[in-house]
Amino acid sequence: MLGLPRRIVKDSIQSTLSSMAETSSVPLDKSGTAIRDMFAGVAPRYDLLNHLLSASLDVLWRKRATAILALPPGAEALDLCCGTGDQATALRQRGARVVAADFCVPMLAIARRKFARQGVPRPRALAADALALPFASRSFRGATVSFGLRNVANLDAALRQLSSVLRPGGKLVVLEFAIPKRQPLRGLYLFYFLRLLPWIGRSISPRGSAYTYLPNSVLGFPQRQEFLDRMTAAGFTDVAWEDLSGGTVCIYQGRIPG
Repeated sequence: MLGLPRRIVKDSIQSTLSSMAETSSVPLDKSGTAIRDMFAGVAPRYDLLNHLLSASLDVLWRKRATAILALPPGAEALDLCCGTGDQATALRQRGARVVAADFCVPMLAIARRKFARQGVPRPRALAADALALPFASRSFRGATVSFGLRNVANLDAALRQLSSVLRPGGKLVVLEFAIPKRQPLRGLYLFYFLRLLPWIGRSISPRGSAYTYLPNSVLGFPQRQEFLDRMTAAGFTDVAWEDLSGGTVCIYQGRIPG
């Protein structure tokens, strides 16, 4: 790795692994004010850092989520925690009529500028809280949440909100970061995720603390079967997960019965 002696790399990875328990136990402030302010601070560099830190794989992940949702042209879709609008754009490109919702107005402002350059029907950007969605029940044929659910203060409440606005037979697709299960990728990834990524974030963004929050939020988020259990408890059936990019990202899906 980067020309370093193998023993130094091994010791660094071991140090990272041994600190995981301490890192994951750090309490995170997921209050609405804290999360809103954090993302408002990184909004101007958000897209740049997303593409840089993922080597632009985030574009492929979002396309995969859209393909799994598999909505027919013209179907109504919700993209919750939409951020700067990339997932909503991917849905629109497949013909969905998209409502893009987020409670961080500076992120929505960037999304609206993107949507204004697109053909009709353009996604509709709406300020909305994942814990109190302003939609009638059974409003949408499908929904996506890309890298957003780990930031909500009450995951189970957010999943119940999503289940309530989906029609019978409607599908939810969730993209989230994950920790690879197999070595040596697991150790190498954690070394990057916990040591290098926060440093890169601080170097590029004036609110680099968000990139220390990021790995901590991933370590504390339920992954794979544990997340599927939460989806089931919220009323979803036919739940499944799939690892992407060696298990650094996981894609989840489930349906509303009927």
